[in-house]
Parts: sequence; C-alpha cells; structure tokens
Amino acid sequence: MAQGILLSADNLDFMIHGVFSYTLFGQEVWITTSHVCILIVFLVLVGFFIAARITMNKATEVPGTFQNIIELIVEKLDGMVGGVMGKWSPKFRNYIGTIFLFILLSNISGLFGLRPPTADYGTTLALGLITFTLIHYNEFKHQKVKGVIKGLCDPWPIWAPINIIGELAVPVSLSLRLFANVLSGLVMTTLIYGLLGKIAVIWPAALHVYLDLFSGAIQTYVFCMLTMTYITNACTTES
Repeated sequence: MAQGILLSADNLDFMIHGVFSYTLFGQEVWITTSHVCILIVFLVLVGFFIAARITMNKATEVPGTFQNIIELIVEKLDGMVGGVMGKWSPKFRNYIGTIFLFILLSNISGLFGLRPPTADYGTTLALGLITFTLIHYNEFKHQKVKGVIKGLCDPWPIWAPINIIGELAVPVSLSLRLFANVLSGLVMTTLIYGLLGKIAVIWPAALHVYLDLFSGAIQTYVFCMLTMTYITNACTTES
C-alpha cells in the first residue's frame, strides 16, 4: 500500500502524500492518500447499505442479528433528527443520516490503520460547504428574500456586515472544528507509537478508545447537531 494510506509500525507518517498523478486539460492532477481513504470508506458504506437493503427486503418478524443492528441504527438516527428538527425531519433525515455514518466511519477508520479522511481539511470543508448551501437554499425558500434581508439587518441595519461575516463563517467553523479534532488525535497517536516503538503494544488501546472512538463519535454528533440546528433555523419563519 502506498505511503501514508496505511499506518503501521514501519509507516508512522500522518502527512498527506500523492499516490499517482494524471493530466487533465493540460494540468497535472494528483490522487492523494485522502482520496484513496475516502474511496475505501465509501465502498464500505455502499457495501453495508446494499447488505442492509437485501436484509430488510427479506425482513422477518423475529429479526436476526444484522436486522436488529440495522433497525437500531435507523431508529437512533431518526430519533436524533426528529428530536432536533421536528416537523422538518422527514425532509433531511436521509442527508443527516448519510453524513453521520460517513463522518463516524471516517473518524474511526484510524482503528483499522487508515489515515482518517476527516483529518484532511479538503474533506471537512466540502462537508461544511454542502451544509452551508442547504442552509441558505432553505433560508431563501422559506423566508424569501425579504426575510433573509431582515435577518441580516437584525437588530439594526448597521449590524448587517457583521451578520454577513457570521454567515460566511459557518462552513469554516464547522469544517475546522471537525478537522482540527481528528487531526490532533491522529498526530498524538502517531507520535506516541513513533516514540515508544515496539513497547507500545497494549496500553495505547486506551488512547484509541478516547481519540478514535469517543472523540470521533462526539465530533460526528456535534457536526450533525449544528447542521440540523442551522437548517431548522433557516426553515423557520416568523409567524
């Protein structure tokens, strides 16, 4: 495997590397380790979704283990989205559920030796921009131009420039929070393995439980919670 895709005892490099390049319209384009890791996460998710679809098409009244897991995931995700977005949840639960599973699997992929895709700012910024687009699409759809302008001029028109900066900062704050937390965890675990070498056998498991599992799950929840809050606020109109 190319350098930087898999982290092992002989390859403790957390930097992003080019895997191969090709020429597109006269420009050299690189496929990096982040692209490869995103593809791996994507294929795992697609495989899971296909297996889930097949299982639910043959669902039984007494569910098996895999059917129970699928129903639990769907129930928890629906409960999370419904609890925050209320009547708007049916429109956005597929999107929230998708980014939740993608971010969570990306965050914990370090447990399997991959370089987490969310440790690349290009990945988290793309997620932030998708959310930013959804926010303002629904804002113009539900509040119309008049409502948007009114919100930007709240409480006084003189505050409009500051409110505009605040709106533009949303994708930056969303993406940086996720990126910085995942990258810091990756750097810490890589440095510890590099410093301790072969004696880092058992006890670093506790570090993985916190930095990969706990912190990864928390950052996934925070990103999705903020996304749901922003979109709900954009859909809400004053009576």
